Amino acid sequence: MAVAKMRQLLSFLLLALLVTAAAAEDDGWTTKHEKGRCAIKGQCGKQSFFGSELPCPNNSLAEEPEAEMRERLVTICGEKWSEGPVCCQNDQLEALTSNLKRAESIIASCPACKDNFFNLFCTFTCSPDQSLFVNVTDTGTSTSKKRIVTELDVLVSDNYGAGFYESCKDVKFSTSHAMDFIGGGAKNYTKFLKFLGDKKFLGSPFQINFPRSDDAEYEGMEAMDNVPKQCNDTDTSYRCSCVDCPAVCPDLPEITETNKCYVGALPCLSFAVILIYSIFILLLVGAVSGHVAYQKHHERKSERLRLLQDAAPSDDEDEGDVVHNAGMMDRPQKNYYLNTLFDSAFSRLGSASARFPAITICVSIVVVGILSLGWIKFAVETDPVRLWVSPTSAAADEKAFFDSNFGPFFRAEQAFLVNDTNSGGPGPVLSYDTLGWWFDVENRVQRLMSTDGVTFDDVCFKPTGTACVVQSLTGYFGGSFGGLSPKTWQEDLRACTDSPVDCLPDFMQPLQKQMILGGWEETGDVIDSKALIVTWVVNNHAEGTEEVERAAQWEASLKSTLQAVQGEARDRGLRLSFSTEISLEQELNKSTNTDAKIVVISYIIMFIYASLALGSTTLTARSILQNPANALVQSKFTLGVIGIVIVLMSVSASVGLFSAAGIPVTLIIAEVIPFLVLAVGVDNIFLIVHEFERVNTSHPDEAIEDRVAKALGRMGPSILLSASTETIAFALGAAVGMPAVKNFAVYAAGAVFINAVLQVTMFIAVLALNQRRVEASRADCFPCIRIRKADGANANGGQLFASEDEGGLQSFLRKTYAPALLRRPVKVAVVVIFLGLFTAGLALIPRVSLGLDQRIALPSDSYLIPYFNDLDAYFDTGPPVYFVTRKSNITERRHQQQLCGRFSTCNTFSLANILEQERKRPNISYIAEPAASWIDDYFGWLNPVLENCCVEDGKVCFDNRDPPWNITLYGMPEGEEFINYLEKWIESPTGEECPLAGKAQYGNALVIDPKHKTIPASHFRSSHSPLRSQSDFIDAYASARRIAGSINDHNPGLEVFPYSKFYVFFDQYASIVRLTATLLGSALALILIISSILLGSIWTGAVVTATVIMIVVDIIGAMAVVGVSLNALSLVNLVICVGIGVEFCAHIARAFMFPSRNVMERGKNKFRGRDARAWTALVNVGGSVFSGITITKLLGVFVLAFTRSKIFEIYYFRIWLALVIFASTHALIFLPVALSLLGGDGYIDPESDGGLEEDLASRRYRGMLADDDDDSDGY
Repeated sequence: MAVAKMRQLLSFLLLALLVTAAAAEDDGWTTKHEKGRCAIKGQCGKQSFFGSELPCPNNSLAEEPEAEMRERLVTICGEKWSEGPVCCQNDQLEALTSNLKRAESIIASCPACKDNFFNLFCTFTCSPDQSLFVNVTDTGTSTSKKRIVTELDVLVSDNYGAGFYESCKDVKFSTSHAMDFIGGGAKNYTKFLKFLGDKKFLGSPFQINFPRSDDAEYEGMEAMDNVPKQCNDTDTSYRCSCVDCPAVCPDLPEITETNKCYVGALPCLSFAVILIYSIFILLLVGAVSGHVAYQKHHERKSERLRLLQDAAPSDDEDEGDVVHNAGMMDRPQKNYYLNTLFDSAFSRLGSASARFPAITICVSIVVVGILSLGWIKFAVETDPVRLWVSPTSAAADEKAFFDSNFGPFFRAEQAFLVNDTNSGGPGPVLSYDTLGWWFDVENRVQRLMSTDGVTFDDVCFKPTGTACVVQSLTGYFGGSFGGLSPKTWQEDLRACTDSPVDCLPDFMQPLQKQMILGGWEETGDVIDSKALIVTWVVNNHAEGTEEVERAAQWEASLKSTLQAVQGEARDRGLRLSFSTEISLEQELNKSTNTDAKIVVISYIIMFIYASLALGSTTLTARSILQNPANALVQSKFTLGVIGIVIVLMSVSASVGLFSAAGIPVTLIIAEVIPFLVLAVGVDNIFLIVHEFERVNTSHPDEAIEDRVAKALGRMGPSILLSASTETIAFALGAAVGMPAVKNFAVYAAGAVFINAVLQVTMFIAVLALNQRRVEASRADCFPCIRIRKADGANANGGQLFASEDEGGLQSFLRKTYAPALLRRPVKVAVVVIFLGLFTAGLALIPRVSLGLDQRIALPSDSYLIPYFNDLDAYFDTGPPVYFVTRKSNITERRHQQQLCGRFSTCNTFSLANILEQERKRPNISYIAEPAASWIDDYFGWLNPVLENCCVEDGKVCFDNRDPPWNITLYGMPEGEEFINYLEKWIESPTGEECPLAGKAQYGNALVIDPKHKTIPASHFRSSHSPLRSQSDFIDAYASARRIAGSINDHNPGLEVFPYSKFYVFFDQYASIVRLTATLLGSALALILIISSILLGSIWTGAVVTATVIMIVVDIIGAMAVVGVSLNALSLVNLVICVGIGVEFCAHIARAFMFPSRNVMERGKNKFRGRDARAWTALVNVGGSVFSGITITKLLGVFVLAFTRSKIFEIYYFRIWLALVIFASTHALIFLPVALSLLGGDGYIDPESDGGLEEDLASRRYRGMLADDDDDSDGY
């Protein structure tokens, strides 16, 4: 299109500039070099029948032109030619005028470049001193037997050559640089002139050399040394616009990057927390050393005093100065009204559920069944946009606006052919044989037809209306291998990549080498390219349309074809990677199917363990050996299965309830909610069962419903504490706009709440039925069978356990672990170690990256992974970016000036000017290409110089118009006239005759509303610099937002926003850090409030909250170490971490605040005060926390390590493993120590304070356990 026209332009222009109208006066070369003498003049014919007219060598004197010729010369070349002789004639000026007008269409926006361009060729053609700087070096014979010039030298001074190049190097033509067309993309003036002079097809018809003027062989000659105009010339009539001349651009405000504070190599946060922790350690060491020294001094002093006194004790003195069971002296003596209220309520609930189990179970099933009816409306949301982008967010609104006005972004099918199958590493991929094979591959793709008969031509993008866009080096040669010669293909390819305008493909847009070849940067030679890149561009349409279905059908056929081509490539020692538009979605679905199997296996293992582990609460190896029949009765496998079923029922009810409410399920919900509810539910089940067994032992003679009531009365408030904090913490996520997080939070809160309700009702009823079965000596799983050999004592729960019959875990906690943990030196070590972990977590927080590499979301064996690797390694082009205008009346002059960039009255900080300035700092702006300014090209199209562009009724628009077309925009179209011309421009086909026509370039770039005479939407296209990493994408998005904000700030009334295809997926990162902090902070604040209220102590609530904070911080630190970045997926998991962290801590904290009298009395004389209550909490519920949640979760998490999905391995296995490790260690190690140091005052446990009857029962319970080793455990 525009590029091809420029090639033709250069051909005619160079020819016109190098011929004169006069006949040769002699047949020799340039023998005289003096003022007033010519070197060439006239046309002497063609070198071949199809060639161009070539000039005659003519060393005659310059002549005065005729008046008509003089007038034409002044019109085209300026007033300075109004007098004096010249070396050109009338017919030459006619060709010169025609072709300089064509050049003007490219460079007219920069008056300095235009003047220098015109001045150079006017001087070269007509200067009376032509022989001083032109020397003919070779001639030939024309078809008319006349001597013609075939080669000459032109001397141009360095000053003029450099000035000419500098004035034109930054001029833009449409979306490209004018230098690409008039100079072949030259990087300096010598290459610029060389491009103009080299003899080539559609270029100069003979060789023109531009040697340095100081060479000795040019003695007597003088270089052309005109004074070049500068693009920022002091004469404003020559000054160029900012878009074409950086020197006149205003300085944009410096970007104060979010300076990350560092101390050396460490972020300031890391340095600060490490420093504080180091100071703490030093102070601690000093305090401990001082305490030890003081203790030694005190002991020596006491020893001396004892030596001076009578050491014999009096008969009246008690020789044992330790009071038996001193811990009971500090037993809580006051009640907490709220806890008593909850205890009573749960006791009544437990009694009712146990007394009427059938009704309770049936009601529970009916309610869950009713809620589960919502499954009828069950829907899974898989669209990433509707998952990760808030429907009310700016990104979602902008995407919808862009799609509705300009259509969805193109579908891209891309392939990389790479030579890296050798052990020596990647090598050159191009060879004549390989190219021949690849031309055939592309031809096969062109002929490819889907099963429904859809071809590439049916679905491809055709900007010119006829040719499909295929970005490949085959386009340099017309898609035909016959265009390549085995001897010259390398030179031909180099020439095309150096000057793409000379090798236009059928769709008439230049093919930049970085888009079709990769890996050549090391040597700079495209022949050394390590990758050949091909992109087929397919039209896109709205989802669900027939057009999209047709495109997907063709893409499926393309996928099959390219998979076959991969085998052909392997046979050639090459590797082919590819992706189609539908590939990513298909591979993600395959990954989901793989994940589902692993998740199900994980859950099954947790189910089996939980069911078996519950049975071990009353079964020991000794009891089984003594009477194996006991195992059949005491087993609780059925109870465990029912507990798991309740978990599934709660999930089903939650899904049904919220599906009925129209909240779609996400894959995160399907994969995570069961895990979460199982973590919470199994722990509660273990707590209830373990407590019930204690009640069975201490109150065997009471009715079953009374025992159940006591167990639930004690554990109910604990379940309430954990369930309420978790439910509220999860419910907070519903306030988040991101659907994936919001929907997860809603479903999680509902499932946890329903699970807790079912556990204190339905499970209690099942527990009562199970106890009736046990006491009736009936077999587990088969209650119709009665086991007569089972021990009766065991059956009624009143068995006498010897100490060695106590569970191994429980015995370890009571005798070894708890006493050792609460020793003073151990507590100091625990505090130091866990604060060290907390410090490390805080220090690592700045190292957590943002983003989610799409390769992680794919199965490890996906064919797309090599494609994405090749995309990063070899594709050196960034994604397109659009700056979209809306709600702006661009028919008004002030809005036109706010947008344009190539006219003298454009706003200094107009959209085009700002984008051009930002392009010059790509390391900050991530903008790499000039913006396609439709308004500048539209006004340029109106320029009457372009005679073949705007034509009305056979006449050139704006020809002889008053006021005329001008670069000041004065008198240019506004209002209705603007719309009328705009509609003609947008329908005008872009081609060689009119490169600025709008149909191909801007056909979908603006929306015209002729009824209201306005333009409700338009866009200005540019492209980002190559984006390699997630941080690049995030920073590019943030930069585009900043740039759009700057445009809006500088142009009141103009509304502009940035859009790129990837923005909608990275919008979350603009606020995810703040969102994470807000969500976690709010959840933790609520945990503090709720736990403080339900526990009756702000100190204990603070300790629990601090412990959860430490767990979460340690997990975030672990994310930095194991390579887990922060995104919506990991944010969901962090919310889970808060919930499960509370689950780990809540039961121990409540057991500390309301210690069981029965358990506390067993502490004997070991502990006092908070230590005694911390020991009691560990012994009472520590086993349930360890076996009920820690082991269950470890088993489930370890299975996830075997998944083939990287996303599951990274974002689930790694985070959940860190969660289980940190939460269990903090709950079972740090929390008891912290409570023993900082916990609040305890309260009487209502279930342990039943007067004389309760005291006798507790004494009976203590008598059932031998006191071996109890008194020997020293403090």
